Amino acid sequence: MNGQAAASRQSVPQENGPQAAIAARANFDAIRYAQLWEDADVLNAAFGDRSGKTLVSICSAGDNALAMLLLDPERVVAIDLSPAQIACLQIRIAAYKSLSHEEFLELMGARPSVQRGALLDRATQLLDSEVAAFWAERRDDVIAHGLGGTGKFERYFRVFRKWMLPLAQSRRTIDEVFQSKPYEARKAFFETRWDNIRWKLLLKFFFSNFVMGRLGRDPAFFDHVKGSLADHVAGRLYHAGVDLDPADNPYLHYILKGIQGNALPLAWRADHYDTIRTRLDRLDLRCGSLEAFVATGEKADGFNLSDIFEYMDVAVFEGVYGSILNAANPGARLVYWNMMVPRRVPAKFAAQMATQSAVENAGKKADKAFFYSDFIVEDVL
Repeated sequence: MNGQAAASRQSVPQENGPQAAIAARANFDAIRYAQLWEDADVLNAAFGDRSGKTLVSICSAGDNALAMLLLDPERVVAIDLSPAQIACLQIRIAAYKSLSHEEFLELMGARPSVQRGALLDRATQLLDSEVAAFWAERRDDVIAHGLGGTGKFERYFRVFRKWMLPLAQSRRTIDEVFQSKPYEARKAFFETRWDNIRWKLLLKFFFSNFVMGRLGRDPAFFDHVKGSLADHVAGRLYHAGVDLDPADNPYLHYILKGIQGNALPLAWRADHYDTIRTRLDRLDLRCGSLEAFVATGEKADGFNLSDIFEYMDVAVFEGVYGSILNAANPGARLVYWNMMVPRRVPAKFAAQMATQSAVENAGKKADKAFFYSDFIVEDVL
């Protein structure tokens, strides 16, 4: 599916319904996430065999919707309240169609490049005029940082990397993070070299609820958060830096160095590039709320819900969860994350669902996108 086809299959944004309530409090006009900050390896493993099925995914930047094509579904419906986030997936579709794998990595910002402008021009030729104009307005930003660096969240990390990180860590120490080591050596490095007092002070300031809300996410996304984001991030960094090998972590590599290393997100890897490219016509892009999908009467067999429930109060969460069940086939699987707001199947729907604890535990143990405190996998009975 080229960019024009993708644009033609978008629905009109929906203003009514429980999920759309967040749209009244948060800005969805600009790119919030220019790349995915949820581990698609964990997501796909959690879904299991969904060959020939219909899957629904919160779009965000589109990387995980693309990765879900590797499950060989009949289609993946990518939904987002934000037209800007839909545009992120549209430009990726065009890039897969028009660029080689190495060129794709350069355009995304995973590799240094002196030709991003030309690569962007080639990709945007496959887009309709409105989406092409959207990216033309951001051309300088794409040339400087890649498509994957054009979001608010990525700018937040750029400020951190340029101005704050050097106050706590040397370039040599940062490079050493990504030298593969056994567990005991990683533990010793973290405790004796990395976790110094300057780093702890930096975490408390830059990863505070206030700073991340203004510079990284959106203040409205913290409406239901209790507790310290900085303390949460500190604990999760131990998981990323010690429990797992940082050398295999593209998310940590980008935060600390501004590009991905040898490790790449699932949809960006060379061995999957051609498979995804041959299945692009299975993507169905829609700008609107989950309720808009439910209203069509369509049914799905799997839902990648990102962390959308965190942004909702309990009543809205229950309403959205119930609407998803109305659109779920028997045996459908719901996969989603919590960062700091605990959200699991509401009590009123518990009898209809089965929690897949073993799948959850395996996912939490393997998850390289380390911001999240919980990973939830639930099946419709």
